[in-house]
Amino acid sequence: MEKKISLTLAAALFSVTACTSAVTAPEGNMGISNKDKAVAVLNSIETGDQQAVTYINPLQYTQHNLAVADGLAGFGAVLQALPKNSAKVNVVRAFADGDYVFTHTDYNFFGPKVGFDLFRFENGLIVEHWDNLAVKSELPNPSGRTQLDGPAEITDLDKTEENKALVADFVDTILVKGEFDKLSNYFDGDNYLQHNTAIADGVSGLGSALAAMAEQGITMVYSKNHIVLGEGNFVLSISEGTFAGEATSFYDLFRVENGKIAEHWDVIETIAPKEQWKNNNGKFGNL
Repeated sequence: MEKKISLTLAAALFSVTACTSAVTAPEGNMGISNKDKAVAVLNSIETGDQQAVTYINPLQYTQHNLAVADGLAGFGAVLQALPKNSAKVNVVRAFADGDYVFTHTDYNFFGPKVGFDLFRFENGLIVEHWDNLAVKSELPNPSGRTQLDGPAEITDLDKTEENKALVADFVDTILVKGEFDKLSNYFDGDNYLQHNTAIADGVSGLGSALAAMAEQGITMVYSKNHIVLGEGNFVLSISEGTFAGEATSFYDLFRVENGKIAEHWDVIETIAPKEQWKNNNGKFGNL
């Protein structure tokens, strides 16, 4: 395992042209979309594919997963720490928005996980990475849905900006400002499919879950939305706040249909205290 990863990292380093100030994707990579490159990098965690690491800029790779050291060396160290043949990767959804690609993935990564990954590209190479990971639930939610099932087909590409604006307004108005009297502006009645492990379908299901948390003294606070990205009918919002009093990162994926929010997936991750960070780039740095 260690030898394979060392060779993989070497392949990326050898792709750099000496005395070149700006690294660009090798000529053989130019016909591959950024979305396919991001998926290949994730799949390489399982397969050890040496080609995939050449899609990462070896001189400029900023890491925002706070449990991973910066650069390709940090990425390699995590792979080396994985129990042999334990990693599994199934990218369920992948989307592109300008220089960004974001994915929704079923992992076995130090145990079963569900994750969102966000990559930023420059000159055809990945230069930055953010993510949110959570333990995969063994049980479906109250409506029988899992954290990953549901549609993945991208439609309504001509409505991307309109759908992003809808979600940005929803996050700001409802989740950050708490103006719940305006909920009806964003949904088609009670038609709302939910994949959060603890919440049932419908706006009514969301209301019931929030009321139950309030009764237990549990608060979920969105303090700031950092970025909204989308492709067609799918929109990802990345926010920070607190959950049960702990600093938290919220990744919320929405499917929009006919100008209304129709479906929701999320990954909620507690942000580790700063003394445990392995890089100083911040969970939301540069977003």
